[in-house]
Amino acid sequence: SSSSSPSSSSSSTELRAFVPPTLIIGPMIKKMREEQAKKNMPMASDEERDAEAPGLRVGSGAWKWPPVWPYDGDMFKRKEEIVAKPQQNAMAGMGMLLNNGLPTETPEKEEEKVEALDCLKYWGEEKAGVATDLDAEAVANLKNHYSYYLRDGMSVLELGAAEESYLPEGLKLGRHVGVGASEGMMKKNPALSETIVADLNNVIPEDVIDSDDIRKLGANTFDVIIMANTIDFLTSPREVYRTCWTLLKPGGTMLVSFTNKDAYIDKFERAQTRMWRDMNDDQHMWIAGSFFQFSAGEGWENLKGFDISPEGAKIEDKQGPLANLMGSKKTSMYVVQSTKAYQDDSIDEKNPEKSFKSKMWMMPTLEQRDKLLIAPRLARAFYAAPEEEKQLLGEGLEETLPKIYESLIKMDQFAFTFSMQAQLAADLVGDPDFVANEDQIAALKMGLGLRTPSEEFWLPVGTLTANMDPEDKVNLLAHVVPRFGSGNPEQEAALVSFVSGLEPTFSVVRSKCPDMSPGDAELVGTELLAAEVLKPGRSTREEFAKWLGELTEEELKGYLVKRKGVKEAAQAEMKEFQEERKAEQERIEARRKKMQEQVKKAREERSVAFNPKTGKMEEVKKDKK
Repeated sequence: SSSSSPSSSSSSTELRAFVPPTLIIGPMIKKMREEQAKKNMPMASDEERDAEAPGLRVGSGAWKWPPVWPYDGDMFKRKEEIVAKPQQNAMAGMGMLLNNGLPTETPEKEEEKVEALDCLKYWGEEKAGVATDLDAEAVANLKNHYSYYLRDGMSVLELGAAEESYLPEGLKLGRHVGVGASEGMMKKNPALSETIVADLNNVIPEDVIDSDDIRKLGANTFDVIIMANTIDFLTSPREVYRTCWTLLKPGGTMLVSFTNKDAYIDKFERAQTRMWRDMNDDQHMWIAGSFFQFSAGEGWENLKGFDISPEGAKIEDKQGPLANLMGSKKTSMYVVQSTKAYQDDSIDEKNPEKSFKSKMWMMPTLEQRDKLLIAPRLARAFYAAPEEEKQLLGEGLEETLPKIYESLIKMDQFAFTFSMQAQLAADLVGDPDFVANEDQIAALKMGLGLRTPSEEFWLPVGTLTANMDPEDKVNLLAHVVPRFGSGNPEQEAALVSFVSGLEPTFSVVRSKCPDMSPGDAELVGTELLAAEVLKPGRSTREEFAKWLGELTEEELKGYLVKRKGVKEAAQAEMKEFQEERKAEQERIEARRKKMQEQVKKAREERSVAFNPKTGKMEEVKKDKK
């Protein structure tokens, strides 16, 4: 019709920006903001928030961790470095001694090699002169956060250093060492007093950053370590954090700050790890905290997480269909920090478990789970040891335990439980003859079935003790392995006497006790033979054979009852020890809560307080009710 003219049609179909109806989008935005507000509720006490810089989100008691390192290796690779993995075979059994004399060796398939990003070339050449531009308000918040923890005269190390350190205005540090991949960018930073060019991803696995220049800085050197906008590029974060723990003074603090994952994606995405790209900001905070936990465990204390983002910066990580309607261009900013604990120099007789834990803080190979299992067993051994041997238990652990666990980690944990592994490790390091030399480690691997068994010793031992309980086999391993590698001809002869005496010993026990089970007969025989023959100077094989022949059925069964009684008593003692430890921890927690309540009451009633930012006592402003 005439009413549908071209001009009117064009006007009615003109393209315009989409504006959602207010009645639909308004309630949705409100609901999402309410949910986000609940999500952002701080997990920290009032006392903690009062004592720290603004923005405390996660207090020291709110972190929860799995017992072992929870990340796949691909999480810390860049997108271009990830390839499909070959199938891996599980362990087939418990080992030579623990699998009835059958070896469990399985060939391992090699993974496809992919050339890793050359960090020094990437940052020093490809990205030379490319600055990390952040929102001014986020930078101001980070500077303000640093002002609570950095003081004039401090010695500070900065990892991932570049053109900007974000230090508070007027701060005069005693020393400020920058470690970065670009010498050119560090030269633009007037705050740095010294610079070191190093690739933070070049590490010694399960140890530290592999840099002579960093090693020369020395242990226990720095008051504070800062690392800003760097965590997303780390491919070996545990080793980096372990390096920081070593370099910090006891009581010193490490502050790790980072932004939302897309803050500089247009510039540096190629160098970012999969962990950073796949996870959101809340997960990043938890992950950053986990690196403290899984690098030195309780060697880090007072772990805290801060959200110091500018108002309105964080709205569901700016993702989803409504992100553009609700979000802003402001940069989020977070800080996760922790303090280096004091390590015991010797074993504390009042609390040996704590001392043993501290000696294992930086121990490689062992998972945190293993350390928690071993510490109480070593403490129990400490209490039972003669006075002159107590402190010897703490010597050499840094060398012996990792070597033991290099073998144990290859075992099937379903057949050879973590608890059994911990008991074997504790028994071995508690034996003064065990020094983890090559012969002893080789013997351990043969006994566990991780190496082809020697025909003259481990093959017959594994076959002849096939009916023993796994826990009894572990106990036998702990007795036998330390006897290897002594260089003593008498000890070598004792080992020959032991293995050659097994079959005739079992034969005598079975003939005298026909109703005894095969496993119990083997247990009694190995215990008696080990006690008398395995160590030189006790009994010759001939003397042992004569003594064994004179034992009665009643005496042999008495040994069995006594042996099982020792095992049951040890289990009961361990249970009692753990219950006492738990009760003591509960008492400590009760005292801590009581102290917190007293501090809270004192804070509510105080009229003046110390302001860490100004360094002065100031009048407390009371909220008007």
